[in-house]
Amino acid sequence: MIEARELTKRFGRLTAVNELTFTVRPGQVTGFLGPNGAGKSTTLRMILGLNAPTSGTATIDGRPFRLEGTGLRRVGALLDAGDVHRGRSAQAHVAALARSNGLPRERVTAVLREVGLSEAARRRVGEFSLGMRQRLGLACALLGDPPVLIFDEPINGLDPEGIRWARALFRRLASEGRTVLVSSHMMSEMEHTADHLIVVGGGRLIADEPLSEFAARASRPTVTVRSEDSRRLSAVLTAAGGEVMQLGNGSLTVAKLSTSQIGEVAFSNRIMVYEVAVTSGALEEAFMELTASSVVHRAAES
Repeated sequence: MIEARELTKRFGRLTAVNELTFTVRPGQVTGFLGPNGAGKSTTLRMILGLNAPTSGTATIDGRPFRLEGTGLRRVGALLDAGDVHRGRSAQAHVAALARSNGLPRERVTAVLREVGLSEAARRRVGEFSLGMRQRLGLACALLGDPPVLIFDEPINGLDPEGIRWARALFRRLASEGRTVLVSSHMMSEMEHTADHLIVVGGGRLIADEPLSEFAARASRPTVTVRSEDSRRLSAVLTAAGGEVMQLGNGSLTVAKLSTSQIGEVAFSNRIMVYEVAVTSGALEEAFMELTASSVVHRAAES
């Protein structure tokens, strides 16, 4: 189990992580979500003992962790797939980690096979694609057969088959009773992977709940309405308590009003409506709405 209690990290005047408290439990895949710059990687580094907290604590199974000695037997982590000596072969890299952690050599062969790198084991890492380096990083995380696993953006660079394989891997590890924490900035990926979500923004906790509860945020239906007098329709629907957004081509999306209410408002104001369609929200939209105020690098709208 991973626990953060009032975890805070400051770099000069910048507060990267601000009094963050959460628990990651075994037996489920926990998604650690937030926009770029939300403090996710800094939090993971504090959990792994790579950065010291300014205040607060981060523990694994009740005590601080240090990635040294036989640490790979306790925690496996993938933080940066590019942090590998590019002149070494994949096999040599994993074998060096096995020796330094007192692990048997047969584990090297086993994990390279598990991540699909057996045939590329003797190739230099510098020749690997990003997806292959991600697989190598996953092999290193699995090497000590640890009960706790932490992955930072693990699907970056994987092809569709690799993404599907990684999802199944994370679920299998959790089903074995391990603690699995997967960091990502993509809600669409966690939708297919995680059982529980921890969402951060601006270094602060925004949500800590099962995926099913988070999905309820996106279950509110919206109605798309098309009319030749969309401006006047927008005004009267807003006055009736609707949340209205102009889509162009005479179309509106309307929340907080049912199709019958929209029809009654349009009829009473003698506005012709050509189309009414109900759509459910998406998890990605719920995530974007929840984290909108904490986005650090926002591109200009075109």
